[in-house]
Amino acid sequence: LLPGVLSGGEGNTGFYVRGGGPDQNLILLDEAVVYNSGHLLGFFSVFNADAIKSTKLYKGAMPAEYGGRLSSVVDVRMREGNNKYHRIEGGLGLVASRITAQGPLQKDKSSYILSGRRSYAFDLAQPFIKNTDFAGTNYNFYDLNTKVNYQFSDRDRLYLSGYFGRDVLRYQSGERAFYFDMTYGNATATLRWNHLLSDKWFMNFSLIFNDYDFELAGGQAEFGADVYSGIRDWNAKLDLDYSPGTKHYLQLGSQYTYHRITPSIATATNGEIEFSNDLQPQYAKEAGWYVQDEWRLHPSLAVNMGLRLSYFQRLGPYTSKSNGQVYEQGEPAEDYWGLEPRLTLRWRTGRNSSIKGGLARTYQYLHLVSNSTSTLPLDVWVPSSELVKPQIGWQYGIGYFQNLFSDNYETAVEVYYKDLQNQIDYRENYVNNVADDLESQFVFGTGRSYGVELFFKKRFGDLNGWIGYTWSKTERIFPEINQGLPYPTTYDRRHDVSVVGNYQLSDRWSFGAIFVYGTGNAFTPLKSLYLIEQNLTVEYGGRNSARLPAYHRLDLSATFTPKPEAARQRRFYSDWTFSIYNVYNRQNPFFVYYYLDTDLNAGSAKASAYQVSLFPIIPSVSWNFRWHNGQN
Repeated sequence: LLPGVLSGGEGNTGFYVRGGGPDQNLILLDEAVVYNSGHLLGFFSVFNADAIKSTKLYKGAMPAEYGGRLSSVVDVRMREGNNKYHRIEGGLGLVASRITAQGPLQKDKSSYILSGRRSYAFDLAQPFIKNTDFAGTNYNFYDLNTKVNYQFSDRDRLYLSGYFGRDVLRYQSGERAFYFDMTYGNATATLRWNHLLSDKWFMNFSLIFNDYDFELAGGQAEFGADVYSGIRDWNAKLDLDYSPGTKHYLQLGSQYTYHRITPSIATATNGEIEFSNDLQPQYAKEAGWYVQDEWRLHPSLAVNMGLRLSYFQRLGPYTSKSNGQVYEQGEPAEDYWGLEPRLTLRWRTGRNSSIKGGLARTYQYLHLVSNSTSTLPLDVWVPSSELVKPQIGWQYGIGYFQNLFSDNYETAVEVYYKDLQNQIDYRENYVNNVADDLESQFVFGTGRSYGVELFFKKRFGDLNGWIGYTWSKTERIFPEINQGLPYPTTYDRRHDVSVVGNYQLSDRWSFGAIFVYGTGNAFTPLKSLYLIEQNLTVEYGGRNSARLPAYHRLDLSATFTPKPEAARQRRFYSDWTFSIYNVYNRQNPFFVYYYLDTDLNAGSAKASAYQVSLFPIIPSVSWNFRWHNGQN
């Protein structure tokens, strides 16, 4: 809902920042990488608001402490739990429910938080679909956040946090002739030690684990198929902060990551016949070292200068595409280094105005490849190799920021330009075959994105909210695609608008509204059909030369607090939230498919386009509650 940050749209679990792909966003939960940030095909976020303490978004020049992605950073930190008193809060709704418990393990020294969610909309719908073609179909998600911490001394504190979440989809035809099951999810764990070395030096050391996996299984009669993919990381990280005085704030550190990537391992059975593509896991090491200094040159001018050195090593098993050399498991096969300068400045031009600008060079050694029009859980992560070079990006941006009327209003205008190298895509007319060597199906090119972002926000008062607008253009250039001519990416969106409003009518009633509009995603259209000697030939138009209909949606909500004064005084209180998603039931496009109607005897063929939509109008009611045993 912010300028420059675009939703993937209907059924899309990713998001896009200033023309970057969904894989070019570094999403962190307590320093652990989250490879898929959506539940229910993007309808819910994997981040449970009840468990979240803070969120930082860097959509321009990211600080040097972050690496491994080209476009943006979303750094999410979990709450640590109340170390004074116990508290329980949650909500019961028609679509999903949640509950969170937190409190001290040892007062003022140790605390915990435990938070869980579960959806069940399809469970409630089972009686209504038992006599339809969707009988037996179900889709739900669940997740769990947990964190504990202990303060050993005035200088030392230890944190242990974790996340586990799964999406589970089961489709079964009414006649039980066909089925497919899909499961995917993330798991993370972080052990962090904070240590105050002196009044000027602070240390943070972390051991981090994260895992993402996806499995799709389906079948009909004697035929069955199963596809599995995933990525797992082990990470060690050291950060040091140094505060010598009021003019400088120095940060430096290092990071090491070991990747284990499971490609699309596929098996198929037909009666007693079994096939497997026998793909092996892929391994790699990644490291980074950084230093940055926030230097206050003048009371009105501050500069953040940083430098990051990154390193990536592809490990065996791997076979060289150039000379056929075979590398055994764990044997170094290919090395890459990257030097990444970062610079941002902030100049206060007046008491309520400033100019901010920055530039950054970034390297990315992992690639997400997709053969669909939207970011789905089945997309495959691929490490850099001899053939697949690291992605490299340069980003430049500058903006003017002005607060008005006693800082009650915020305004901003920003422009940016982004240059991308070593972008990856499938070759023209590629048809997914599980037996293929994926690297042989890739082509490589460049990309660019530029745009203007406008933002207006009212901060205080009974009526508050904001309006954001983005004009942008995102292109790719591949010699082997579209005759070498520039073409828009799937997520190129010329116009994107978001309007958010909140109104406090009284102590009992508050209202909210969200409206979003975006230019439709680009796709490659079917141009014509030919029957030549009773053989059907399909001709497609230029790559991404057509557009889906525009995406727009209005959501409304109302919150009712029965006893607002008692809510502020009592240990237990509750409220009700009423919401309507997609108020006017807009049939936003998920994708378009073609139905081919051919008559070989008559020598005729025609194609009809059909749009698939996912989420209709969805009303919901939830009862929210909170209890604590402390003082108000």
